[in-house]
Amino acid sequence: MRLDKFLKLSRIIKRRTVAKEVCDTGKVLVNGRVAKPGTDVKIGDIIEIQYATGAVKAEVLKISEHVTKENAKDLYRIITGKEIE
Repeated sequence: MRLDKFLKLSRIIKRRTVAKEVCDTGKVLVNGRVAKPGTDVKIGDIIEIQYATGAVKAEVLKISEHVTKENAKDLYRIITGKEIE
């Protein structure tokens, strides 16, 4: 699954266009490497997002094409940092 789509479906970032813009600025790392919006995300990957107020690091637990808002948090596990509300 594309990184920008995963960030949107998991609701780590609320909109896909915003996820794409964040990736384009080089603020998203997948397994320690700068990632583009089209980077393929797999189970077990570590995603790190640099925000102005800090960073969040999450592990991908599941990949799903469709997910409800209530089940979105089942797609990942926060390792460090705090989720953006």
